[in-house]
Amino acid sequence: LGVPRHTQSVYIFTSASPFWMCSGEQRTLVLGSENRKLTMDDQKSHGSSKERKGRMTVVLGLVTFIAAFGSSFQYGYNVSVINSPAPFMKVFYNETYTERYGEYMSNELMKALWSLSVSFFPLGGFFGSLMVGPMVNTCGRKGTLLINNVFSIIPAILMGTSKVAKTFEVIIVCRVIIGICAGLSSNVVPMYLGEMSPKNLRGASGVVPQLFITIGILVAQILGMRMILGSSEGWPILMGLTGVPAALQLLCLPFFPESPRYLLIQKGDEQKAKAALRRLRGWDDVEDEMEEMRKEDQAEKAEGKMSVLTLFTYRGLRWQLISIIVMMMGQQLSGVNAVYYYADSIYENAGVKTDDVQFVTAGTGAVNVVMTLLAVFIVDALGRRVLLLAGFGICCVACAVLTVALNLKAIVWMPYLSIACVISYVIGHAIGASAIPSVMIIEMFLQSSRSAAFMVGGSVHWLSNFTVGLVFSYMEEGLGPYCFLVFGGVCLVTVIYIFIIVPETKNKTFMEINQSMAKRNGIELPASKEELKDFTAVSVPYSKKNEGEKNSAL
Repeated sequence: LGVPRHTQSVYIFTSASPFWMCSGEQRTLVLGSENRKLTMDDQKSHGSSKERKGRMTVVLGLVTFIAAFGSSFQYGYNVSVINSPAPFMKVFYNETYTERYGEYMSNELMKALWSLSVSFFPLGGFFGSLMVGPMVNTCGRKGTLLINNVFSIIPAILMGTSKVAKTFEVIIVCRVIIGICAGLSSNVVPMYLGEMSPKNLRGASGVVPQLFITIGILVAQILGMRMILGSSEGWPILMGLTGVPAALQLLCLPFFPESPRYLLIQKGDEQKAKAALRRLRGWDDVEDEMEEMRKEDQAEKAEGKMSVLTLFTYRGLRWQLISIIVMMMGQQLSGVNAVYYYADSIYENAGVKTDDVQFVTAGTGAVNVVMTLLAVFIVDALGRRVLLLAGFGICCVACAVLTVALNLKAIVWMPYLSIACVISYVIGHAIGASAIPSVMIIEMFLQSSRSAAFMVGGSVHWLSNFTVGLVFSYMEEGLGPYCFLVFGGVCLVTVIYIFIIVPETKNKTFMEINQSMAKRNGIELPASKEELKDFTAVSVPYSKKNEGEKNSAL
């Protein structure tokens, strides 16, 4: 009939003879007028499914909770757990050394061993980030999370029994292994949840891991209080509790589906992908999402399976790669660790009693949790770009004002301004700098390059974290409060870059986001939305694509 391929549907009815119904490229034989009512009902059903928005089903909600609690929670917990019992753990180091060698440990050796105990965690995180690509491509997203629990349960048992075994070396080694667990989970959980979520919930799902990181930090602060487990008898239990979320995930996660995108695009198993998608969405008609995934698969055939080296040399993803590097560096080099380091002294200068500082610190952690929870609900309404700009902007202003307040602390009301700056900084970091960069990695890369992008982003994250841990003590000694001007400068540069380069990605498919970056990368993709839908034609079944179809616009 010469019907254009983008035409939604054309119906031809006769009284008795068979006729053809054309819908896009598909053809269906309908027998006579007795089938007219059924055909029109099908059309209405088809139209409603197009307009249907994804929702948070029970299955999607449970798998989000189990993945985030079992993995992301541990990351936050292990960041903070070693701070409160530090004096008692140092005594244990010294006592063990004295029993072995008959002399007290020197201050230099103690400082070196404790620095290793703290800094080996981000170093392990860097090693874990390097393992992300090979593991998620070989074992899948869910499989990687299940295997990753081994890097938590075994160290938890060893650290929990280290005092009885009278060995402090095992704590240092286990901090590296726990870091590997955190490095894997900090990358795999956002990837897993982002690939399973509908596009209207993708931002919220991407922020949930950060929410559980902040909850983990808060729980460690509460349990580490002197009257709970922050004591000479309680610290081994405090260190060993990190294995509990991992054990829960190991028991529960096998009953939930793998990422449908991984199953379809990387494993080529359309039936399992469709079954997983139906469980996650709570309805049977998932053909639209399946089609979108097929188009993404076809569009990225020219890229092939991307390694980190290929990602750095591929022109079509140049600005996406630069963007995640800038955002991840900005996240860690913006001074979040320095603010927490100064927090205790800021509270004491404001008149908080030394014994009560731990409660105020926990209160700051609670503010962090509340603001990250707020980000979960507003990220899909306000957008990623707005929260990034607002978050880094607030951090920049807070650092500048905090520098002034710390230098003028002799003025009576300045310590209170310092507290306000700390809380403002925590709010800014929670809604933007901490929460959003991982969401952007999910959305700015297609399936074939996403694992390599997470390897790069995770490596930058952990190396920056490790660098701040190494140099901050020297910065603090040499610059004092003026070190916050450096961190404020990092925030300002990041804000300028995001404002100029980074696009808004909310409510867009991965293909639409990819197209929005194409012009900046100097490549050509279909310009209109209709062309974007049509440029990967499916005139033959998906399982029988020919070689011509594999050459996409990319």
